[in-house]
Amino acid sequence: MFSTKEQLSKRTGPHGIGRFSYLQALVIEFQDTDSLESKQEVLANLGNFAYDPVNYEYMRTLNVIDLFLDCLDEDDEKLVQFGIGGLCNLCLDKINKEEILKNSGVKLVMKCLSSPNEETVLSAITTLMFLVTPVSRAEITALPIVECMLRFSESTNPRLSNLAKVFLEDYCDRSQIEAAKQVQERLST
Repeated sequence: MFSTKEQLSKRTGPHGIGRFSYLQALVIEFQDTDSLESKQEVLANLGNFAYDPVNYEYMRTLNVIDLFLDCLDEDDEKLVQFGIGGLCNLCLDKINKEEILKNSGVKLVMKCLSSPNEETVLSAITTLMFLVTPVSRAEITALPIVECMLRFSESTNPRLSNLAKVFLEDYCDRSQIEAAKQVQERLST
């Protein structure tokens, strides 16, 4: 599954497997194609490559993080889904996390919480949890997000409900949850 560069070199020989070149070809194809279906397919492939730490440096060199972030503003739900999925796959890396945070990533990811696509919402919640740092915590646990997680925690969808509960339990304190509950009470009257 995960490999180091040394392990890859040992397995693939001195000429490697052309991973950088392949990722570069995907990025170029994404940028050059006018076909929405092709863009979706390429972005899904990039998202799948984003899980492997061996690819992180290549992803940064090719500005794939920015590509994923840009896709969060797209009208096409599949591009948003694959963009947030790619970010979710690579945001545990400290350098990638910093890149996402410095490029208004929290605001873009937060918008995904209102998606009608379940996978997009689940990836957005997970990404927000992975992006928490001492500096980003206040933004990620702001009242609108905590209130949204409270609503999700009451969902009949167990995947959504359970993930939202983990967010609330692991990242929010009681005062934040109480403030969000007060907002919900005001909105329900």
